[in-house]
Amino acid sequence: MKISLALLILLLAAAWTGSQGMSFRSSRSNCCSKKMFYHRKIPAFRIRDYQKTASTCTHRAVLVKLSKGMVCVDPEEKWFQEYLRKQKKPNSTSM
Repeated sequence: MKISLALLILLLAAAWTGSQGMSFRSSRSNCCSKKMFYHRKIPAFRIRDYQKTASTCTHRAVLVKLSKGMVCVDPEEKWFQEYLRKQKKPNSTSM
């Protein structure tokens, strides 16, 4: 009985974590309400990935994936625009 319960919990945990990963990569993106926006600068090393919300959403936003979840960010935020510029620059250290 204890083994069955442990296996059930393990199976449910695996299904939950798998669905969390799929939801970020899916083509159907989530929308952000105004009160969901994170307004502080996020250090670049904390950003794992990002994606724009769908054009059908009420508010333009970027879903930023962090190691401990996701936050909504205004794509026009100065710090986020700087982050994007740095991501696009080639890594050249020679002068």
